[in-house]
Amino acid sequence: MQLQDILYSQGFGTRRVCAGLVQQGWVEVYEAGPDQPPVQCLNASADFAPEGLRFRVQGVDWAYFAHAYVMLHKPAGTECSQKPSTYPSIYTLLPAPLRQRPVKSAIQGVQAVGRLDQDTTGLLLLSDDGQFIHRMSSPKKHVPKVYRVTAKHDITPEQIERLLAGVVLDDDPKPVRAAACTLVDTHCLDLTLTEGKYHQVKRMLAAVGNRVEGLHRSRIGQLALPYDLAPGQWRWLSAEDLQRLTMVTA
Repeated sequence: MQLQDILYSQGFGTRRVCAGLVQQGWVEVYEAGPDQPPVQCLNASADFAPEGLRFRVQGVDWAYFAHAYVMLHKPAGTECSQKPSTYPSIYTLLPAPLRQRPVKSAIQGVQAVGRLDQDTTGLLLLSDDGQFIHRMSSPKKHVPKVYRVTAKHDITPEQIERLLAGVVLDDDPKPVRAAACTLVDTHCLDLTLTEGKYHQVKRMLAAVGNRVEGLHRSRIGQLALPYDLAPGQWRWLSAEDLQRLTMVTA
């Protein structure tokens, strides 16, 4: 695979832009392995096996991925939209190559797997793999998502019983149930859902006579938000991370 095509597939711009990066000396390739210094390549048409390839573009190290699978610790005050209305977009937290990865020959970049409200924090997945996005977000797959909920008032045993039994939201006569509820303290609980409706957690708490003051998603499937991933930071999903996610969607 030509080097300019590899760079294009990884989101470094059009093929012409990628060829220019190579010709201007901005691209180095770890030909001898990741433990050896990268070698500058000035030939945009040079062929490389893409799988496992590592390279450096404008001083930043990258690795080839056929598809992008990343996690982001979403901070408060951000919107999960490419065209935000009020708050900054979560996509501004990602490097340009992730935002520019081509999807079906059009530059679309990674997309969020579902959305979190602007004031909700925590684990957010992003990918350019449409099948993965569908598998993780489809209500038919019942992927559990765990939220740490801080409530305005004391959380009573009766409220927990109602959340587990099911509450009716105003747009759907079918009861919506929590898959699990674990009381953390008098004003805090861990709530597990297997579907995602608009403002679902907030509306469920309101339906039982309480109010959400803080909301944080800590887990999707068997994948927990790493403690060392600070708000606003992102990282690639490892093979182990992907396995934890697919354990509940097989």
